[in-house]
Amino acid sequence: MKINTMYRVLPLVLLLVSAQLPVYAEGSIIPGLDINIGTSNDPADTSVTLQILLLITLLSIAPAILVLMTSFTRIVIVLSFVRTSLATQQMPPNQVLIGLALFLTFFIMGPTFSAVNETALQPYLNGQISQQEAFTKASEPMKEFMGKYTREKDLKLFLEYLKIDRPKSIQDIPLTALVPAYVISELKTAFQMGFMIFIPFLVIDMIVSSVLMSMGMMMLPPVMISLPFKILLFVLVDGWYLIVKSLLVSF
Repeated sequence: MKINTMYRVLPLVLLLVSAQLPVYAEGSIIPGLDINIGTSNDPADTSVTLQILLLITLLSIAPAILVLMTSFTRIVIVLSFVRTSLATQQMPPNQVLIGLALFLTFFIMGPTFSAVNETALQPYLNGQISQQEAFTKASEPMKEFMGKYTREKDLKLFLEYLKIDRPKSIQDIPLTALVPAYVISELKTAFQMGFMIFIPFLVIDMIVSSVLMSMGMMMLPPVMISLPFKILLFVLVDGWYLIVKSLLVSF
């Protein structure tokens, strides 16, 4: 999918959480902006002001919402585990890891964003559906994606807390329960992958430490010796290719 298409879809995805907010007059969720300074005795003016404040608050947390509803969480955690296991401090830099995680997220989420664009964004821009209908339709592909990688145990935790009966389909689950369940499922999966990444580098550290102790070089930090070997191993096995391939296959 073209990158510009994904960027057109992102604003609608960022506002998916608005579907959980109260619906105002004529099914409108996004308020019109009409800023006037002064006092008013009309309750409608106060309602519009509250809508604007709510929208500004929503936009301020929209990046976090997007991060938690996509594959970004798992990707960035696994990449961070790779850097930590190599013990290369700030190499690669945070900007490189975040940038790679974002582009991998766009690649993985491409079909989902395309579905949001076709079923919700374009019909809304063409005036065929209302805002509320657009948000509802946009949430369907996102729910399908998150539902595939959400553990039943995690989802059950939030559904029981909300006292909601077992839903018949993934579309019946509210985002307020599905998103946190998806996040903790992704955290567990990412830590499982991180553990497997740590094992070979841990073996190298243990071997180097044993060799140094047997040679009586206890004052020499093992990290100084093991770091070049870990980097050499990672390069020889084409580590970045294997890590990215594993991430893509996991989705």
